[in-house]
This record gives sequence, C-alpha cells and structure tokens, in this order.
Amino acid sequence: MKIKKYRAPTMHEAMKHIRQELGQDAVILNSKVVYTGGFLGLFKKKNIEVIAGVDEEIERPSKKETYLYSSNDEFQPIYKEMKQIKELIQDLRTDHENMYPKELIAHNDKLKSSEVSLNIRNELMTSLTEEFYMNQKSMTNEQIQSTLKNIVRNKISHIPFHGITFHKKYINVVGPTGVGKTTTLAKLAALVKLKHKKSIAFITTDTYRIAAIDQLKTYANILNVPVEVCYSSEDFLKAKEKLKSYDVVFIDTAGRNFLEEQYIHDLEKIIHFNDEMETFLIFSLTSKYEDMKKIYAQFSRIPIHQFIFTKYDETSSHGAMLNMVLETNIGVGYITDGQNVPDDIHQMNRERFIDFLMR
Repeated sequence: MKIKKYRAPTMHEAMKHIRQELGQDAVILNSKVVYTGGFLGLFKKKNIEVIAGVDEEIERPSKKETYLYSSNDEFQPIYKEMKQIKELIQDLRTDHENMYPKELIAHNDKLKSSEVSLNIRNELMTSLTEEFYMNQKSMTNEQIQSTLKNIVRNKISHIPFHGITFHKKYINVVGPTGVGKTTTLAKLAALVKLKHKKSIAFITTDTYRIAAIDQLKTYANILNVPVEVCYSSEDFLKAKEKLKSYDVVFIDTAGRNFLEEQYIHDLEKIIHFNDEMETFLIFSLTSKYEDMKKIYAQFSRIPIHQFIFTKYDETSSHGAMLNMVLETNIGVGYITDGQNVPDDIHQMNRERFIDFLMR
C-alpha cells in the first residue's frame, strides 16, 4: 500500500492533489486541521492535513529478492497489517462513509436512505466534511444541515426551475403509464384557470387506455372547458385550429410501456413538438431511479423543458429528484403529493425544491 501525507488550504484542494498522484482508488485514512507559520504565535495559517493511501498489488518477487519475502517471523506482523489495510480499502472503495467525522454520519445516512446516488452523495459529503473542518468541528446539527443545503444550492445553481411560463400556448405532459399524467394535467389546468384567470382547453391523444377519454372529460366538465380527442396528426391539426382562441391548451398523451420505442414514434406522428409547445416529463417517486434514467433516455428524443415528480407523499425516498436534475441539467416545474385537484400540486423554484428534497 502506498501512503502519503498532503497539506492544502481546503479539503477540495487536497483531494485534487490526491487524485492526481494516487488515482481515483485512493482513500482518506485520516484528516485534521493544522496550523503552520506565524510569528510569536500570531498569524498562523490554517490548513487541512490529509493522510491518503492507495492499494498496490505486490509484484511477485524475483529469485534474487526472495529472501526479502521469507517466512521469517520478523516480517509476519507487517504482512498481517498490510492485509488488514487492503481489506479496509476494499470496504471503502465503493462508499466513503467510514471516513466522515462522527458528527456527519447521520447526514450521510439520511442522504443514503433517501436514495441519493453514490457519486452525488460522496460529492456532497466531501464538501460538507471540508466545511466541517474549516469551522474547526464547532458546527451544530442545524448549522450542518444548513451547510448541506447551501452545497446542494451551489450544485444546482446553473439549472433553471420554473412552472408554466405562459410563453407558449400548448402545455404537453408525457411519461409512462401509472405516473398520474391525466390527474396532474387536471391540476395544472385548474391552477392556470383559477389562479391565473386564463381561458383553457384540453386535447387528448390518449385513445389507448380504457376510460382515459371519459376521465379527462370529467375534469373538463368540472372546469367547464372544451376537450378535443385526436387519433391522428390530422385530428391534432384540426383541434389546434378549433381551439386557437384559447390562451392555454393542455395536451394529454397516452401512457405506454416506456421500454417500447414505438411509443415515442407514435407520439411524434400525432403531436408536432415545435416552438409553440412546453413539454413536462412526469416521473413517479415510487419508481426506481434506474427506471427513471431509462424513461428519460426514451423521451429525450423530444424537447423536455422541465420535470414533474408525482406521489411525493407515497415515499420517503426523494433523492432520485436530485439525481435526475444533476444528471440531465433539467429542473423541476412541479411536485404533487396527493389526488386532490387542484390543491395537491406545488410549483417549484430552486429554494422550494431544496426544501422538498431535504425534508
């Protein structure tokens, strides 16, 4: 095992040197704040001292060097210690949680239980550990939580978060079956009509699911707005012409197996994804993160402006929201947490998203 000591102004700087010299498999064995320089005890400079190590395969010795690796009892303690260190590195290689100060373990566990992905969690916790040491380990639990929120805020600062912008006439929601597209569309429509006082209408292309048309017509009757049913691209063009006097037109699409690529082709045949349309991709938070990635991969062929996450109230694992935002650089427009129309929908901005994420 190769072990080396590093000193740097910040943990981030130290980690950069460690990765450059020891590689991505290097692990932190110990870290602490040290003070150097100064004059008569004053003006000392604070640094982070980190001891890092990386496992190196022991090459088979040549015949000339065999005596160095003899079974002499003098060397047995060294071999035993090296074996223990190697086993420790194997444990740490996939998850760095053992290197974090005890005061931060609960925060790491919370991110882990919320299913924040390993790479993102390690990045967040590395930054949090750096801040913790720079504050000389004197942070309260509330300060640690606030610092973690700031770290998340910085990581998503370049990503736009917004609801319906009203820059475009057509609002389209897409996604796989079972995520609550039609109910979410009704919530959005009610919000736009009741809060923003816009004239609205519906178009549905969901002629695949049994009773889907009746469900949307029920919502349309409650809101006292028209609904047009489209079976083809020609129907869609006729519906657009018929509803041209309305401020906002909401489009409901069919829920199909997201693994069927033909579904996306069918969608493109009926709906014209142009500059007049704002498209929201809906995920259910009860879905697996790996499935969310596959869903996005399928739908990324069409322009996706923002995400909507549904069923927030049905799970305590909300980390997939952060995973998807950071992986795609696409923000979150809305989060829903119940079946009530229009109450159980919440428009997101960056601060509100962090609040929902960190609850």
